[in-house]
Amino acid sequence: MRTTWTFNTAGQIVFGRDSVRQLGDIAGQIGAFRAMIITDGILADAGLVERVSAPLLESGVQVEVFTGGRPDPPVHSVEDAVEIARDFQPQLLIGLGGGSNMDLTKAAATLLTHGGSCQDYAGDQLVPGPVHPLVLIPTTAGTGSEVTAASVLNDTDAGRKFALLSNYLRPRVALVDPLLMLSCPPSVTADSGIDALTHAIEAYTAIDYEQFPAPPEENTIYQGRHPLGDSLAEQAIGLVGQYLRRVVEDGSDVDAREGMALAALTAGMSFSNVGVALVHATEYALAPVAHTSHGRGCGMLLPHVMRYNAAARPAQMARIATLLGEEVAGLSDAEAADRAIAAVLQLNANIGIPARLSDVGVEASDVAGIAETTFGVKRILRVNPQEVTVEGITSMLESAM
Repeated sequence: MRTTWTFNTAGQIVFGRDSVRQLGDIAGQIGAFRAMIITDGILADAGLVERVSAPLLESGVQVEVFTGGRPDPPVHSVEDAVEIARDFQPQLLIGLGGGSNMDLTKAAATLLTHGGSCQDYAGDQLVPGPVHPLVLIPTTAGTGSEVTAASVLNDTDAGRKFALLSNYLRPRVALVDPLLMLSCPPSVTADSGIDALTHAIEAYTAIDYEQFPAPPEENTIYQGRHPLGDSLAEQAIGLVGQYLRRVVEDGSDVDAREGMALAALTAGMSFSNVGVALVHATEYALAPVAHTSHGRGCGMLLPHVMRYNAAARPAQMARIATLLGEEVAGLSDAEAADRAIAAVLQLNANIGIPARLSDVGVEASDVAGIAETTFGVKRILRVNPQEVTVEGITSMLESAM
C-alpha cells in the first residue's frame, strides 16, 4: 500500500483579467530576449497574437510567430516548429491557444532541448530532463494543459495518438487571462467546459492513492486521489455548475469567462496529478469512430461512466450533486448519486452536447471494437475506482447509444 502522494504544477500561475500585460516582465524574469509564440492562424487572425506580442515588444523582446498549430497536433507540426526555433534561437517558447497548441509547444520544447523524435519520449516520465523554458497561455477553458504534464500528439503515419507524460513538461509560467477567451465560439466553449468538468469528476472519483495499483518503484505521473486533488476538483465542479451555462449563452459575460477559466485551471491541477480514468480511456477509443471533438465525446460519456462507477464512489457522487446545485437533503448517497448523474445530463442538454453516441456517427456495430480498444488503455484504467471489464464497457457504451 502506498503511504505518500505528490503534487506538481506550473512553476508560477498568473491569473486574471489583462494578466497578459505582464508578459514582458515575465520574459525579463526568465532572462529571455527572444521569444517564439506557437499558435494557429485562426488566433492570429483574431488579433490574439498581437495582444500577446505587444507587451513583449514593448519590453524589447524580439518575437517570432509560428502559426502552424492544428487540432490533434501531428508530429510533423512539432518538427516544423522546432526547425523554425532552431533558426531563431529563442530563450522562451510561448504556447497560445487551446490544448492542441499548448501540447504542440511542450513537445517542441522537448525536441529543442533533447533532440530526437517525439516518439522517443512517448510514455510515462521518459523526458530525460528540463525542457526549453515555457509560458503557456490558454484561449479556451477546458483542457488545463497550461498546468499539466502531458503532450498528446497525433502520429498520422501510424494512425494513432500518443502522449508524452513528464513533470518536466509543466511550464515555468501558466498565464491565464480570461479576456483572451472572449472570442471563443459557443460550441467550443461548451465542449471545452464539459471537458473541464470531466477532468474534475474523474479526479474526484478516482481510486484512492493508497490503493493505486502501481508498484511503489514505478515513476508515474498519475497516482490516484488525495486530499489536495479533492480540494481542487471540488472547486472546479462548483465553478462549472455555476458558470458554464452562462458563458455558453453569453460569451461576453466576463465574470462567467473568469469562472470557467478558473474551473479549467483547478481541474487541470487536480487531474494531472490524480489521473483520469474510464471516460478518457473510452474517448480515446471512440475518437476514430465518432465525428466530434474530444471534449464533446467526454461530455457524452461522462454521465454513463458516473453510473458505472456510482457504487464504488457513493459519497463522492452525492457531493458532486450538491456542488452542481442539486438539493439532496434527506436522500441516501445512492439517491443523491442519481441526482448528480441527472444534473450532468441536464447540463449537457442545456449547452448543446448531443445525448446519444449515435448522434455523432457511432453505430451499434462499432461498440465491440471500441470496448476492446478501451480495455487496452491500462495506464489510465487503473485510476478508475470500479473494476473495468470488456463486458462492463460494452454495457456502458450500449446505454450511451
